[in-house]
Amino acid sequence: QVQLVESGGGLVQAGGSLRLSCAASGRTFSRYTMGWFRQAPGKEREFVAAITRSADIIYYAESVKGRFTISRDNAKNTMYLQMSSLKPEDTAVYYCAADAGVIPSRYYLNYDYWGQGTQVTVSS
Repeated sequence: QVQLVESGGGLVQAGGSLRLSCAASGRTFSRYTMGWFRQAPGKEREFVAAITRSADIIYYAESVKGRFTISRDNAKNTMYLQMSSLKPEDTAVYYCAADAGVIPSRYYLNYDYWGQGTQVTVSS
């Protein structure tokens, strides 16, 4: 299996930026399709972005398209989420997840491994 640890969350003002990291250990990181999800209090877990093993296919939720950028560095066993133009509605716990499948999924139940999450709070 693979272990995932998120970092980089914090408190930022609206319009600001943050970069989240997801460090992987265990089985070969490059074998997994990776995704970012988020969950706000009282809401369901929501898809944010996903990236294939070789980063040749990337999906974004419509709510973050043009503001967030997902990337990965297989040599460093790390995935990133660059978040810009942050809005208060982006406030949530952000999770990274790994999927042994080839096609990136927007559905959280398709992912096999999860990190513990990192809090992002955007103040207005």
